[in-house]
Amino acid sequence: VIGLVIGKTDVRSFPDRKNIGSERYTFSFTIRDSPTYFINVNSWGREEYIRSLSESFRVGDCVTIENPLVQSKELEREEKFNPVTPSCYKLLLSENHSVVKTSSCYEMDSKLLSLLHLPVKDPQDYYSLGDIVANGQSLDGRILNVLAAVMSVSY
Repeated sequence: VIGLVIGKTDVRSFPDRKNIGSERYTFSFTIRDSPTYFINVNSWGREEYIRSLSESFRVGDCVTIENPLVQSKELEREEKFNPVTPSCYKLLLSENHSVVKTSSCYEMDSKLLSLLHLPVKDPQDYYSLGDIVANGQSLDGRILNVLAAVMSVSY
């Protein structure tokens, strides 16, 4: 699978239920290979493997993923912690079987670079900040997609 990394989480650790007293590490990222298709990629393993893998690329890089495990995603659980994707699958990386290679998008396909700035939600599925201010009472308690732009950042 070749795609552009459009999102990435930080490395996290969890107690290992199988080996009491030790921890498992994880991080995930989302890759996109067309305006319509993108998929979440999860990786679990030893701290050294996960940290090294996470540090080997960043958002905006093109990656080639070799030998991932393709799994059906558990919709209720997956959508809580990862971006909602149009696929009913996710990719799982394993230390022993999978390889992630980083390369220049220009080497792969310059069309991939244009995918970095495309929204992952339907353009009709957003509320503007003005809509929220005007209709705040009727939107109370609902989960919304917000479309906004950062005009400046200062300290």
